[in-house]
Amino acid sequence: MPPGPLTGCRVIELAHIMAGPVAGMMLADMGAEVIKVEKAAGDDTRRMVPPTVGGESAAFMMLNRNKRGVVLNLKDPDGKAALLRLLRDADVVIENYRKGTMEKLGLGYDELRLINPGLIYCALSGFGRTGPYAERGGFDLIAQGMSGLMSVTGEGPGRPPVKVGPPVSDITAGILGAMGIAAAYAHKLKTGEGQMVDTSLFEAGITQTFWQSAIALATEETPQPLGSAHPLNAPYQAFQTADGWINIGAANQANWERLAGLIEAPELLDDPRFADNPLRMANRLVLEEILNGIFRKRRTADWLELLERGGLPAGPVLSVNEMHRDPQALARDMIVETEHPKAGRTRSLGPAVKFSATPGGVIRAAPLLGQHTREVLAEAGYSVEEVDGLLARGAAFQAD
Repeated sequence: MPPGPLTGCRVIELAHIMAGPVAGMMLADMGAEVIKVEKAAGDDTRRMVPPTVGGESAAFMMLNRNKRGVVLNLKDPDGKAALLRLLRDADVVIENYRKGTMEKLGLGYDELRLINPGLIYCALSGFGRTGPYAERGGFDLIAQGMSGLMSVTGEGPGRPPVKVGPPVSDITAGILGAMGIAAAYAHKLKTGEGQMVDTSLFEAGITQTFWQSAIALATEETPQPLGSAHPLNAPYQAFQTADGWINIGAANQANWERLAGLIEAPELLDDPRFADNPLRMANRLVLEEILNGIFRKRRTADWLELLERGGLPAGPVLSVNEMHRDPQALARDMIVETEHPKAGRTRSLGPAVKFSATPGGVIRAAPLLGQHTREVLAEAGYSVEEVDGLLARGAAFQAD
């Protein structure tokens, strides 16, 4: 695999479950050398089972490909000393513990910058390192609720709050962390200076509310859930067909007029209730009922063929399994295979960003617990005898 744009960047990942590992995975996919340091029991994601593949957690393998794995006991002085040796030459460290945890271990930013002034320290937490909630722990569900996401997700007003299916605040926090690290790394390459990169699940959830926040800040009105509909454009939502659902993106006047022609409903263009987007939004429920009646008359595939030929943005509502088999997802290498030492050939999602000159990619399956402890410590300057001593004393752990 050709090198990625972050080749030469060394990352120590002291993170677990999701936001931190997502950030590390993003960097690893772009060529960074990511060393995942786990506790003896391993990342908690290793126990998020079922499902397993060859006895290994599918969830863990999804988030930790392209990384090497080390186990160190950070409560043991020798284990902590081994980590500090790794950090002296690192460009980045990622952690997603509660505020104060790393400081209690003597591994906070203020301590680490003394031994490595160029270190980029990325802290991913529930609410960030400042503010009245800084001491709180955080989970995706909590962040989705407090960021406003759950208030605008679901079928409509008056229904129970609905969580976005995927853990979007966790994933977005990881992406924001990786973006912040990449920016800080660019600064480091120019100046040699490291810095703290601080973001949170709460802010990641807020970041997803651009449209709803624009409405609320402009009008002081509280946005409500709209099902699959858009808060600013209509028709822009899912409609029921004879055998499923189809998404229609007629979000501007030209596409609205094109849609009316393609579905052979020119009378809609003469209806004053639908003359422009503000009127269509005001009469969205009536328009939805009319369009559902039309779309129920044909199969999804028939509508897609017609609409694509007419140049109108549209697409089916796929299941996750159907998405995995979609020809566009496959053509974009969004489903990739790696060879795992225990599970054999395993599949995961591929990198979403492509580079023409430095493509990077997925070259390594997720590590076994402690799979690379011996080789990473040897690279850090430990002798065979010294590594044996660390393993014997329980300061480190090596997989079979």
